[in-house]
Amino acid sequence: MTHSFVCYRCGASLAALSLPFSRQDECPSCEVHLHVCRMCEHFDPHVTRQCREDGADDVSDKERLNFCDWFVPGANAFDPARKASMDAAGKALDALFSGADLPVTSADASDADKLFK
Repeated sequence: MTHSFVCYRCGASLAALSLPFSRQDECPSCEVHLHVCRMCEHFDPHVTRQCREDGADDVSDKERLNFCDWFVPGANAFDPARKASMDAAGKALDALFSGADLPVTSADASDADKLFK
């Protein structure tokens, strides 16, 4: 049976995986676990506990593998705006730390020496 589910984090197709997803299934593209709150159709960031199922246990990390018996994969779990935001944050971090491997120049060394005098 084919389905049209995509990974909640990267948007990659999960059609190669059989339903129901097992607790240990991972996205073939980004390797995140799929049995997580953010992948569930009951996940809703606008309600208390971010879950529309009253009987579900509270899960603090919505992207961590869990044992929830109410888990049902959600067809609309992927949010392109969220992915774009995460990608932009990753690029900003890369840019921030890209100069970390630069050699120390003599001017930098003399400035550092002034701190300890």
